[in-house]
Amino acid sequence: MSFASKERSFLARVRHALPSLHPAERRLGEFVCDFPGELASYNAQELARFAKVSKATVSRFVRRLGYDNYEAARRHAREEQTTGSRLFLPAHPQAPSESWLAQGLAFSKDNLDRSFAAITQTDIDAVANAWLAARRIWVMGYRASRPLADYLRWQLLQVSNEIAVIPGAGETLGEHLINIRPEDSVIVLGLRRRVATTEQLLSSVKECGASLVYITDEGTAAHPHATWHFRCHTHSSGPLFNHTAVMTLCHLLIMRTIELAGDNSKHRLSQIETLNDHFEEL
Repeated sequence: MSFASKERSFLARVRHALPSLHPAERRLGEFVCDFPGELASYNAQELARFAKVSKATVSRFVRRLGYDNYEAARRHAREEQTTGSRLFLPAHPQAPSESWLAQGLAFSKDNLDRSFAAITQTDIDAVANAWLAARRIWVMGYRASRPLADYLRWQLLQVSNEIAVIPGAGETLGEHLINIRPEDSVIVLGLRRRVATTEQLLSSVKECGASLVYITDEGTAAHPHATWHFRCHTHSSGPLFNHTAVMTLCHLLIMRTIELAGDNSKHRLSQIETLNDHFEEL
């Protein structure tokens, strides 16, 4: 008997079924709610051992959720690993307090190495030149991506005043997409968790004809609509994604854009500093 439709997420199925489960199954369900990444990472026998239930209980449990077998449930959980919830990543053993800092730095360094192994100087230069040539730059990002979108706009103001983060409060995307031209450049930050309309947004940008810089985490496949697709590794030892590589990429793209702008950038920066001094800004 299925307790959930196929449209429900894996965790939604578990939570919906919990009140009706038998004690052993409920114990397993509560364990899975706390550590869904364990089901995505381990086989049925390993999960049974971790949850302290029998393998038969695991089999009954997944059938009660509406799956044909354990592998079908595991596959669904793995799919949700790529959608963004940190809950679906397997837990790392907690480091002793004296090595916690070192472990955190190691993840950051590893994310940088893995990310920039696939990013070249040519890529950076191409994006910087596209931004300098653009009539207007549009930046989009939702959820965790929104602060990074705001950061990109703020820093790119050093070389261009024709840049906007969209949509603003109370605005719709359509009110801005209608203004995007082929001579523009669009930056979409699509870090986990991505909103459901991301694919539609990317298709709309392609239809506008503008160049597209797509910045995502490592869990996103190369996108056919992107002119440049940068996939940054975001692994961490804790409950939050590590965005060190994303911030480094943004920094390098902005710095290269300023450098390639040459005297124009220096003149604009000089004017900005003069105005800042006028208003006594430090």
